[in-house]
Amino acid sequence: MGASGTLVGLPPVIGRDCRVLVLGSFPSAASLAAGHYYAHPRNQFWPIVSAVLGVDLTALPFARRYRTLKLARLGIWDVLGACRRAGSLDAAIRDPSANDFSELARRAPRLRRVLFNGATAARHARELERLGYEVMVLPSTSPAHATRTLAQKLALWAPALRLDETH
Repeated sequence: MGASGTLVGLPPVIGRDCRVLVLGSFPSAASLAAGHYYAHPRNQFWPIVSAVLGVDLTALPFARRYRTLKLARLGIWDVLGACRRAGSLDAAIRDPSANDFSELARRAPRLRRVLFNGATAARHARELERLGYEVMVLPSTSPAHATRTLAQKLALWAPALRLDETH
């Protein structure tokens, strides 16, 4: 946390061969404390990606999870690089500062699709679309969004995470 009470997000997990990037809104308090994406034990991100890749990522340390994502040409980041927030709810975000997406083409020249993890992250969909990426908004994997079951979310997330080689 900065001197002004501003929270600073996590660095991107993006390899040069990344084809699909998942953008969340901002890390939860649990993720910030752990220094890793989707660290809250009830967040469904890692179980969903595990099911798609056929690897139990939840059993791996975060460094191995990130390596596995990069090998699968997947990346993760957040739309916000900093904000003020009490707790973990997106509704509590104040003074947001967006990440700079202009560097994505250089960092990940093969990037084709950007998936937004929930409605708050999706507020930046037009910006990424203007940069030439296919964008999709998916239901949040956060434990705070329990309107869909894990199976329902997986049914929506799985095809979005797979990008065939013809794209």
